[in-house]
Amino acid sequence: MKQILHSVILGQGKPLCILHGFLGMLDNWKTLGAQYAEHGFCVHLIDQRNHGKSFHSPDFNYDILANDFLNYLDAHNIDNTAIIGHSMGGKTAMQFACSHPERVNQLLIADIAPKYYPPHHQDIINGLNAIDTTNLKSRKDADEQLKKHLSNPGIRQFLLKNLDRDENKKLRFKFNLEVLSEKMEDIGDNINSTDNFDGPTLFLRGDKSEYVTQNDFEIIHRHFPKASVETIDNAGHWLHAENPKQFFEKSLNFFNRD
Repeated sequence: MKQILHSVILGQGKPLCILHGFLGMLDNWKTLGAQYAEHGFCVHLIDQRNHGKSFHSPDFNYDILANDFLNYLDAHNIDNTAIIGHSMGGKTAMQFACSHPERVNQLLIADIAPKYYPPHHQDIINGLNAIDTTNLKSRKDADEQLKKHLSNPGIRQFLLKNLDRDENKKLRFKFNLEVLSEKMEDIGDNINSTDNFDGPTLFLRGDKSEYVTQNDFEIIHRHFPKASVETIDNAGHWLHAENPKQFFEKSLNFFNRD
């Protein structure tokens, strides 16, 4: 029996599916998702495997994540959809669009390029693994432990949103930290080298982020020949959270094009 990804669905109208980034979850997109729903979209906020409330599995690469998304669309009787994918979710969205172009109306990729990224989250993984969840009393307690490894309070807050109480009222992370710790190489992996998607595509990048540079434009257009690249002001890698107003305006303009 196929396992189907957990989601929250907002609004009615044209389908729009949103795929979060590494160590994120659908909750990160609820505010923007509600805005899209107010503008005539049926928004599917989706937890990818090993994240949020979706199932855990030792199998984890972009072909598998793209297939999870295909199963999700089939389960919800969605023939084709617009997609937003951020970071890891952007890689999933790119792989899916290349493998199943007939299922994608429009593709928006947020601050990630179709290239290999060397593992660069090891400090975060080390910090999370250092937290003693067996005796964890509160999110504040976890923050004090994580602070020894990560100085940035915004990143700590983002990560600790994943803490939840299990059936025994113990605090646990929603994401599958064991598997994700082992799959750092796969998370940085590229989509398949010969893949391309010839449909409408927009890449949005943060002006303070180094994830998508001018040097990446060639490989973007090699895989996505109709892609345009636009920049979000005063934003780093979490551009949708750092400048949500401009992100929403640029994305809505793209989705409303004829």
